[in-house]
Amino acid sequence: MPPEADFPSVAPGSDYDTVRRILAYITQNWRAQPTIEAIAEAAGATPTDVHHLFRRWCGLTPKAFLQAITLDHAKGLLGASASVLDTALEVGLSGPGRLHDLFVTHEAMSPGEWKAGGGGLALSYGFHASPFGEALVVATPRGLAGLGWVSDAVDGGKVVGGRAEALADMIRRWPHADYRFDPQATAPYAARIFDPKAWAAERPLRVVLIGTDFEVRVWETLLRIPVGRATTYGDVACHIGKPTASRAVGMAVGKNPISFVVPCHRVIGKSGALTGYHWGLTRKRAILGWEAGQTAA
Repeated sequence: MPPEADFPSVAPGSDYDTVRRILAYITQNWRAQPTIEAIAEAAGATPTDVHHLFRRWCGLTPKAFLQAITLDHAKGLLGASASVLDTALEVGLSGPGRLHDLFVTHEAMSPGEWKAGGGGLALSYGFHASPFGEALVVATPRGLAGLGWVSDAVDGGKVVGGRAEALADMIRRWPHADYRFDPQATAPYAARIFDPKAWAAERPLRVVLIGTDFEVRVWETLLRIPVGRATTYGDVACHIGKPTASRAVGMAVGKNPISFVVPCHRVIGKSGALTGYHWGLTRKRAILGWEAGQTAA
């Protein structure tokens, strides 16, 4: 693996840099119900700056964004989670329930390819700006295979560090694959994924799922959760015919290599608590709030 210094620089998402500072402050001080003035001061900005930031970043006012990441709102998202999954089965992945969502067509690699740890698999990777900080995009000739994030202590999660740590986390999933730094190959994926205007049924995003049979079944189920809704680990377990396997489902959700596109962030605890996220709860809150803005639009 090349040293981090060998990676050409990418302009960071400055809006997300401020958003995550705000989220970190709110997470630590939510019991005090901080005012917009206090939040802005913690972010090193003015209340007016914060207002314009959120309108630009996700299309919501700061107040609406904060409401979108509360426990009560999360409980509301769960209101019809089972029927959401059932309806998705009936209408298919390109049905009207996914009007605001990425249109995805997917395939799974064979169990033999997964057991080989990606041996013989050519993977291109690149780092790209996104609404949620710097993203690591990994692709095969057959489609998108990985999407992770460059995280630090403010984001939290299991991959705290720089680009080298983000890449190492992805390499651990398929240690025998042939990795090549090729941002020109991965840039079209980043452009397609993070631009809602490019989400179109006639131009589906091709995704390749590389995991065990059980993991792939879980990930395929996650693809059926539309933007603006959420489900629980238990509901996913029931949906795949394993009602007692909530813990195993949780592990499979945590191993999802294609963040955001395969929306593991839309799986939450049955109480509405956001629970864990491989790339940190700060980022999970940011994604759910951003998606609320897309749904509102």
